[in-house]
Amino acid sequence: MMDAAQWETARLDPTAVFRRPRELMARADLNDAQKIELLRRWEYDARELEIAEEENMPAPGESDDLLDEILDCLRQLEAGAS
Repeated sequence: MMDAAQWETARLDPTAVFRRPRELMARADLNDAQKIELLRRWEYDARELEIAEEENMPAPGESDDLLDEILDCLRQLEAGAS
């Protein structure tokens, strides 16, 4: 079960709590709205890393498919909300 401090940490930096978006998706103690909130933050961070990489600034250890995985998870959640 995620406590309040862990939730706040995840809201600021999802990678501090979860290794991959699929790990976040597997959490039964988070509702869809919470998962979407965290994934949207993760998406923002991943896009910022892409911009840095395009500007020739190396990103520390991020996988190229991370953004695709985030977007896939968001699509799954949003399809379920329809």
